[in-house]
Amino acid sequence: MKLVILDRDGVINFDSDQFIKSPREWNPIPGSVEAIAQLNQAGYRVVVATNQSGVGRGLFDMSTLNAIHSKMHKLVGQAGGRIDAVFLCPHASDSRCACRKPKTGLFLDIAARFHVDLSGVHAVGDALRDIQCAISVGARPMLVKTGKGMRTLEGGQLPVGVPVYENLTQAAQAIIREVA
Repeated sequence: MKLVILDRDGVINFDSDQFIKSPREWNPIPGSVEAIAQLNQAGYRVVVATNQSGVGRGLFDMSTLNAIHSKMHKLVGQAGGRIDAVFLCPHASDSRCACRKPKTGLFLDIAARFHVDLSGVHAVGDALRDIQCAISVGARPMLVKTGKGMRTLEGGQLPVGVPVYENLTQAAQAIIREVA
């Protein structure tokens, strides 16, 4: 199975330091929903792994988060694509959960649900924690400059050899070219 794991905020949609708290605030980065459709058309299943500490902080509830994800699914569908599943950590950043990236719980859940070894699976993120999580499970991290990506790149802690792309469109094109 060809699988790609995407972070949500900053990769698929514009991020906000005040959190994305409503469907109205969730707006896709230009080209991102089309990039997901292109991955699907190339035979990839696409899943999202996202920290959503706004739930744990009480900034929004699960029904609001579900409404945000419904908007995301609808827009991706309108572009001719699909997201097979969304895996999320709803815990606040100070919790001791196993699922908040850079911990590996979300990725291990993806591996179990899809019966796949994550070795070599592309994982696209905009933050160092996304990259660290991917490396910890043997996935292939990719950084995009959107969202927190430029801050991550300028922070100087990006592991050597992690490819960097302008956005999800360019990352998806690189993934598709790799197997063509």
